[in-house]
Amino acid sequence: MKFIIDHDLHIHSQLSSCSSDPEQTTERILEYAKNAGLKQICLTDHYWDENVEGASNWYKPQNYAHIKEACPLPQDENCRFLFGCETDMDRFYKIGIPKERYDDFDFIIVPTTHLHMKGFTYLEEQNTVEEKIRLYVERFEAFLKADLPFRKVGIAHLTCSLIMKEDGNYLKVLDGISDGTFERLFKECAEKGCGIELNMPLGVSKTEYKETMLRPYRIAKAQGCKFYLGSDAHHPSGLDGAVSRFTEFVDALDLQESDKFHIG
Repeated sequence: MKFIIDHDLHIHSQLSSCSSDPEQTTERILEYAKNAGLKQICLTDHYWDENVEGASNWYKPQNYAHIKEACPLPQDENCRFLFGCETDMDRFYKIGIPKERYDDFDFIIVPTTHLHMKGFTYLEEQNTVEEKIRLYVERFEAFLKADLPFRKVGIAHLTCSLIMKEDGNYLKVLDGISDGTFERLFKECAEKGCGIELNMPLGVSKTEYKETMLRPYRIAKAQGCKFYLGSDAHHPSGLDGAVSRFTEFVDALDLQESDKFHIG
């Protein structure tokens, strides 16, 4: 059976500092889900726990008490609204969530590709294609070595432009990672049981999308990885266009229900 578009597990509310959009309320998010016929959605505001040292100035206000302000989440009899988070990994490969918080979330997203935060996730001298290739792989490896509850963990937007925003260089970084390296990384992802997020970055052309964006996910599929859909929406406009982006990914990868990640 073809992969059914019935969820969105990466959504931000106005509580995320990069949103701060008064219209991006949990009620508006639930309305989007109901209109799209989704059965499960997850709120994943940006978060770095106050008990984990090393938060950047941007992350410090986005602690547990802050993101918990979204609760209780509105619910609908046809759509389950989960409470999750998008934490982060600093340049020392430390992840901003302590073990004692794992049970407080239904789903935990860890991005390894937030390589746009100079000083926090990378150093100025590392802003070259060659260095970003190295960092991409090493951060992915560090994620896989982390003591995380992988059955309810997703790895976010592995092909996003935040890897290296200047002049589309993120595409060169992705092209610089060999099939063999991706095969090794995704094989371990499949063994760990974590989810692989599908989220097509806005603004990328169809040609670039097909040539560069799909390759890692095709390799992930061949290695037995499971996939979830995440709009990464920060504003209502991101919600409104989500299902069309999901459909493009599902069709391009010929995904089946057996390829779907289920939170464990």
